[in-house]
Amino acid sequence: MPTAASARYRKKQSRSSACDPQDVIPNLRKKTPEHHHHHHQQQQQQTKKSIKPQFPFLRKSSGGTLVTVGLSLAAASSGIGANSTSTGTASVVQSGNSGSINNGGSAVHHPAATRDSINNLFDDESTSEKLSEKLASRLSSSAASVRARAKDAASAFSAFKPEFNERGAAFVANHRTRRRSQSEDSSVFSLGKSKHGISKSSHGISARDMKRTSLHKSAFASLKRSFAGNSVMSAAESAAASTDPSVRSAAEQAARKYPPLTTFFQSFHHSYLSQLAPETPSNLEKSLALRSRLGGAHPGRPVYNGHYVRVRPTPLANPKLVIYSRELADELRLNSWEVESEAFVKYFSGDVDGATLDHEGIGEVETWATPYALSIMGRRYTSNCPYGTGDGYGDGRAISIGEVLIPKSFESFTNGDISQLYPANASRYELQLKGAGQTPFCRGADGRAVLRSSIREFLASEAMYHLGISTTRALSLIVSDGIDGDKSMRPWYSSRGRQVNVPSMDDPRLAQYSEKEKREIISQLSVQAKADPDTMVEEKCAITTRVATSFVRIGHLDLFARRVEMVKGDGDDGIEVASIKETEQYQELEDMMWHACYREYFDEVYAPFWEMKDATAAALALMNASMKRIAEMVAGWVRVGFVQGNFNADNCLVGGRTMDYGPFGFLDVYHPLSAKWTGSGDHFGFMNQPKAGYANFAVLVESLLPIIDANGCNADEIRDEILVKAQKVFSQAVDKAINSKMGLELAPSHMAEEVDKLWEEIEPLLRTARADWTLFWRQLTYVATEFSPTKSIITEMDSSPDPERMLAILLGNESTNPFYDPLTDEHRESLLSWLPKWHKAFVCCHKHAMSLPSADSILPPEERMRLSNPKYTLREWMLVDAYTKADGGKFIAADYSLVHELYNLAKDPYGEGSAESHEKYYRRAPDESLRAGGTAFMS
Repeated sequence: MPTAASARYRKKQSRSSACDPQDVIPNLRKKTPEHHHHHHQQQQQQTKKSIKPQFPFLRKSSGGTLVTVGLSLAAASSGIGANSTSTGTASVVQSGNSGSINNGGSAVHHPAATRDSINNLFDDESTSEKLSEKLASRLSSSAASVRARAKDAASAFSAFKPEFNERGAAFVANHRTRRRSQSEDSSVFSLGKSKHGISKSSHGISARDMKRTSLHKSAFASLKRSFAGNSVMSAAESAAASTDPSVRSAAEQAARKYPPLTTFFQSFHHSYLSQLAPETPSNLEKSLALRSRLGGAHPGRPVYNGHYVRVRPTPLANPKLVIYSRELADELRLNSWEVESEAFVKYFSGDVDGATLDHEGIGEVETWATPYALSIMGRRYTSNCPYGTGDGYGDGRAISIGEVLIPKSFESFTNGDISQLYPANASRYELQLKGAGQTPFCRGADGRAVLRSSIREFLASEAMYHLGISTTRALSLIVSDGIDGDKSMRPWYSSRGRQVNVPSMDDPRLAQYSEKEKREIISQLSVQAKADPDTMVEEKCAITTRVATSFVRIGHLDLFARRVEMVKGDGDDGIEVASIKETEQYQELEDMMWHACYREYFDEVYAPFWEMKDATAAALALMNASMKRIAEMVAGWVRVGFVQGNFNADNCLVGGRTMDYGPFGFLDVYHPLSAKWTGSGDHFGFMNQPKAGYANFAVLVESLLPIIDANGCNADEIRDEILVKAQKVFSQAVDKAINSKMGLELAPSHMAEEVDKLWEEIEPLLRTARADWTLFWRQLTYVATEFSPTKSIITEMDSSPDPERMLAILLGNESTNPFYDPLTDEHRESLLSWLPKWHKAFVCCHKHAMSLPSADSILPPEERMRLSNPKYTLREWMLVDAYTKADGGKFIAADYSLVHELYNLAKDPYGEGSAESHEKYYRRAPDESLRAGGTAFMS
């Protein structure tokens, strides 16, 4: 890219970032925190054209703001609060949101097909060969060979409607896109040079127009294996789900006639590869030449174009399955015997070639990694990229190993209507290996994940799913076991560096402050007192397989939008808006947008606009759909006390799904700025996460504006309107989350101010008395249960129940008391005043709910509170115990029992659990864990 264009682009970053971090977070420190994943550098403050949104996320406390009292210069120079910068300054902390439950799935519309009935085809116990012959004879009267039958079947489907040809045929046959060589890629996506960049294909047809029709070419390439064989296997899978043991046994025996993972491989349908473009050979050559000049043996290199690069996972040595999700395996049609097979362990530990040796005709499995861009709190960065251009950022250790389409039960397969197997709501999943080795986007690391981080990721992914918050899932965790297993060196905390010191109330350096100010200072310092690791430790390598409808990140669209802006340029050197659509850069951006719509919002966004190629309408619909999901996701984090820790735009999925369980943590002590990661700063603190989500959404909006602009609409006007709307959506999601924790989400409109005041009164107390976020709200739920308005004695009372009795229930016993510090007289009086007011509002909301037309379907108020306030979350001290036992040692065998125990605990977070679970896990965090490196904080 010309230097002048690069310079123009860096100037244009001010426009492309719709919200400045200083606008979003008033108390954000000037120094950008050093990034564990990104190591970004501080950039100069830029003048930005942006709206200046107000963020009403955190309702103000009784004092009007959350006051962060800084230390005096003398105290600061004494070593206290090095991160505090001013005395008596007020910092407004914006607050969080509630959660959404389900992810949207990709789907395909299938017009009904007129076929001969084959509903009795699978009634007998014929072998696969006989079944294949039966199926082929029904599909083609001239069944001379498998090749001929496939050809006839393809011809039959050609009679269907065009949209079925393009989107349905490949699904019906469980289409597997064959691996294309670089030369084939060159012919399909041949891109000719133009004056200002790279133009559309010289073949006269663009990649966008080809991406659907290319699916049809190989849809019936292997009918016997992909359709007949898969039908038999899926029929067996359906029978295996039966409650009749004899049926299940027979089904398992039938399925065992095939190699493990047969159904899984036959369900491959890699839409990311078939709809999007690979890196072109010319740019690959340019990239390799640069790497050679830099003298690097390291695999990292710049990727200048294309949506993906093909890369093979690096298999783990001595792989061993530690744990897997039975629920997710069932959804993927994987039997328990398959999961326990050698093929499963091989495939999901990176040995994708070894796992397919027993599968005839499977060919080479396609695996890939993707490039994307980095934006932090709405500001685009390139300084973290080794090449300073942004062309070196992407999946550094995550490799996609398949995209599968899940058929419906064959019990519904009647009258030959194949579309019944793959209706519009057919489930699609992409699978990625995290820690599968180096990719071109590595920046110096080994591309591996260690057992410690992999256990945390597996358990947190599944815990978040059962908490009802949109998330990526975890299928399996495989460790490189034994003496000869793979190991990696990681920075961590020694016994000397595990503790950090925070001043106490009687510290002489705090003598000048009032009791209230001392508590504020200590509370703030408790959040900020973190340290980096002080030693290197050797850890076992492991791989977690994460699964999602898609892994399309905002960073993907961000990358291609930046490239459009660079090509567009300024003045005489730039391309006119009318011509920008002819460039490869624009085509890659629009293709990425359509693919995001296809994978995440098929019914709402893709289906209505794809046939008309209405990119502007699709972009607007994508903004609105993604806005809601991201807002619901971050609101859910607040509801359950989750801190993601590193919520950049590249870690924010377009589908509003939690991902990247790295420096995450569930709250112990409540503080609005709490975060486990040493690099989170204030901007990724607990209650600031909704603002980070908003900032990421603003990047999505900016990334779609070039499409809107190129199609003749006023991009600036649309941006401002959508961001103003987003402020309201995010704020409402937060309100709903907080209100649901108090049991007041169904409050009538005239009570809105009263409900707000209840939160404003209790928030400062939770902060200064160091309340446990999970325990406080669950104990309040027990108060609601004891004094439920559904009980007649409560309904008939003229006044609220005895405040002392309510407080006694709230405080629980020695272990379940939700406050880490002894309550002061002031705190106690505040609670005795607040509880009756809360209960009165609680009763009023119930009465209002019972007056609604839907009253019969509304759960009792205490039950709604229970389902908003989990009893069990995965506290870090629990995870530390689990991964410490799992690691074992030179003379200690690895013990995975706690990993399994926590997994089972996480599957029922809102239930009461067993007496043993209650005693062991429903309690405050141990005091030492609140100051220990690796538990209270981590890098």
